[in-house]
Amino acid sequence: MSKNLFIGLMSGTSVDAIDAALVDFNETETGKPNLIGHYSQPFTPSMQDRIAGLFLPGDNEIDRMGALSQELGSLYADCVASLLSQADIIPNDIAAIGCHGQTVRHRPNKQYPFTCQIGDASTLAIRTGIPVIHQFRQADIALGGQGAPLVPPFHQYWFQSATQNTCIVNIGGISNITHLPASNAINSNNTSGNNIISNSINNTAVSSTAVNSTEVKGWDTGPGNGLMDAWCLKHTGKPYDNGGDWARTGSIIEPLLNQLLEHPYFSKLPPKSTGKEEFSLSWLEVLLNNTQHQNQDVQRTLLELTAQSLCHDILMLTPRVGAIYVCGGGSLNLYLMERLNQLLHPITVSSTQALGLAPCAVEASAFAWLAHQFWHRRPGNLPAVTGASREAILGQLVLP
Repeated sequence: MSKNLFIGLMSGTSVDAIDAALVDFNETETGKPNLIGHYSQPFTPSMQDRIAGLFLPGDNEIDRMGALSQELGSLYADCVASLLSQADIIPNDIAAIGCHGQTVRHRPNKQYPFTCQIGDASTLAIRTGIPVIHQFRQADIALGGQGAPLVPPFHQYWFQSATQNTCIVNIGGISNITHLPASNAINSNNTSGNNIISNSINNTAVSSTAVNSTEVKGWDTGPGNGLMDAWCLKHTGKPYDNGGDWARTGSIIEPLLNQLLEHPYFSKLPPKSTGKEEFSLSWLEVLLNNTQHQNQDVQRTLLELTAQSLCHDILMLTPRVGAIYVCGGGSLNLYLMERLNQLLHPITVSSTQALGLAPCAVEASAFAWLAHQFWHRRPGNLPAVTGASREAILGQLVLP
């Protein structure tokens, strides 16, 4: 068995599950690596609550964070064991694990910028017997970058088309986009579609400055599933709105939507990144200010916030994209996908499954790729995306 097998682990801002991907980087006849297996291990409600409790300042944070980090390290190890068992592969066949860890605080714009991901890498390495590469964001931040998003270079590696400008949209707790210009040509004159899109998006308070580039670009656009999930859990007891069915029963509260879109993050130009500490349930409830609304109408408004903020930023891209592919949990929200198709017509919005990679396996596969890059001493960041001063090898190695 080749030592070109890498595992990627991701637990994102949706705080719904640990996703694991096993990737063979011996390229196939298609020129792409091979996704051997994908496994998802849901978090318990207790774990979700304890992780979410670290997103904002609170009592006894350091003790809670330290204990939770160790527990997560053990859960990551269990997830790896299940993935290997499913694929019938032994740990000794794996070169390394790329573990993003669980982000609990992301502050790249402070005087002393920092980012914090928990999930003890030593516990993971010792329990699996596999080298672990973790702390992928820190070097980029040390170079003046945002430390996020980290997946655009992987999107370029796996999804870039030779002939068509494409956009990869990841909708987790936070949404981000990657603009992939065609690798052999830039059709800089075809921008007519922008007018079609702009006529579909009304009442936004955000800037319309275009992002012109022949480079790969990417940034966080704002809320993804995070606000919708939090509101749904609070008012229905369900962790998410299955298929967007609850939101579909509601109506947009236009004054609330306009208030939400006035958040200063939306007017920032990239490179930029954000987190659930900025777009939190407490922020939403301050804006609601005890006003009386039907809960399903708030849910519908939150879905529209995600859809419009995403579409606005896709509109900023020039040259115009010819196709849009969605990954992450948001790809399973059928109503959200409908709204994206409506707002971006005539450009078709589909999932990354159409490009041969399951939408819920993309981010975990990206961290397998980042581990592969580290292993071969290759850069893992794109300065045009993060704002770092130069390319860098990302990650820190822990041996079992």
